[in-house]
Amino acid sequence: MWQPPQRIPFKAAPGRIPTREEAEASRLFSPLEAGPLHLTSRTWVPAMVPWRADAEGNVTDAVVDWYARLAEGQPGAIVIEATGIRDLPSGPLLRIGHDRYVDGLRRVSEAIHRHSEGRTRAFVQLIDFLAVKRRPQRATYLERFLRLAERHRVALGMVGADDAAVRSRLATLDDATLQAVLDAREWEALQMGARERVTDVGLAHIRDLPLHLPGLFADAARRAREASFDGVELHYAHAYTMASFLSATNARADGYGGSVAERARLPLEVYAAVRAAVGTDYVIGCRMLSEECIEGGSGIDDAVFFALKFAKAGMDFLSFSRGGKFDDAKQPKVGDAVYPYTGVSGYECMPSHLSDEQGPFGRNLEPTRALREALRDEGLATPVVAAGGIHNFEQAERVLADGIADIVGSARQSLADPGWWKKLREGRGATVRQCEYKNYCEGLDQKHKEVTCQLWDRVGLDEPGVMRSRDGRRRLVAPRDW
Repeated sequence: MWQPPQRIPFKAAPGRIPTREEAEASRLFSPLEAGPLHLTSRTWVPAMVPWRADAEGNVTDAVVDWYARLAEGQPGAIVIEATGIRDLPSGPLLRIGHDRYVDGLRRVSEAIHRHSEGRTRAFVQLIDFLAVKRRPQRATYLERFLRLAERHRVALGMVGADDAAVRSRLATLDDATLQAVLDAREWEALQMGARERVTDVGLAHIRDLPLHLPGLFADAARRAREASFDGVELHYAHAYTMASFLSATNARADGYGGSVAERARLPLEVYAAVRAAVGTDYVIGCRMLSEECIEGGSGIDDAVFFALKFAKAGMDFLSFSRGGKFDDAKQPKVGDAVYPYTGVSGYECMPSHLSDEQGPFGRNLEPTRALREALRDEGLATPVVAAGGIHNFEQAERVLADGIADIVGSARQSLADPGWWKKLREGRGATVRQCEYKNYCEGLDQKHKEVTCQLWDRVGLDEPGVMRSRDGRRRLVAPRDW
């Protein structure tokens, strides 16, 4: 992962630890009532992908245990991981693209409700993504994957030559010469792995995304309601399909790209279809970007436009993230897929303890403040979720007191100590284990390995009944005293 050249070390601190009485009287542990959104506290665990589903996207015992353990901390809400809306192979990622997934997903929602003693709302994050291929071997790409065209023959001076001769010649070229023969997307496919974009309208399945996605999201939301989830979060952030429609890099000319209004069109149509499928009494919100943090990408002005549109359309909450794009990701190793959290934008999404002068904690708070202020200036009371390096009571309470957000999300700190919200509420904040923000978890995520925390994944491995990772070296949930 990219890191700022300054590499200034920062350490997360517990801050001022509240007494039980102070915590109970705090904004953080006060309830929130806003339309169908009812939270017992303003504490929130954002979606994290733990890679515990099976290869067909089914819920496993490890998935249930992961969310049950988070629920023991009794946050106001847990958003379960990005869950695919299409019934397509996607590795050990949860899916909701067919009715056969409903019973398994219900195990997760029921575990959250039961293990939180009814204090935690369970939401599921609905995601769509386009194809991303692994970076190929040079020879394999030139022999098998490159689609030859007449322009290749012209560039090589081999007009009329058969495919085998052209491929043999390409294999002899040095990189500079080969790059001049290939077009930009072909060279990218060789260097980074082929990746579909929403602007690839020459492909029928990409061109027709606006015809199909509203229905796919709506069906997924219906299944979420059948599976006893309390709501859904539409994944409109980072490197994936819906965020790509919102992006300033979306130059589609069919009414779904170009201007900021046209880029908002499909996300609004998806929301309308989802609302029609689940009704007005069901929670629907979205996760979106305050800034893309890439050259030529969307900034805060675009985000304000989108936030106002989504709130006016009737979304029940808006949760803000930043960055996490393919556009500036590092080149993967041969055989690996590009990972959208390895460049500058990826750092802005998941900063580490080595940072610049701004530091890794709360990098998205000022943009979130600006977005919430824009909503309030328009008379919109839509609850706003802030997240990004928040790891102690003092930080979280200040976010609420300063009007930055209405709800405080914390992912990595909740992974480091799943019980930390409850410990704070009960006046036991001194026992909270602090996340070190070394992004050990992110490194596992990049490799699609079961995500754990280095603070606890080798602790008590011999305890009876400990569920271990596939390689047997790590425990999959934190010990109960964490």
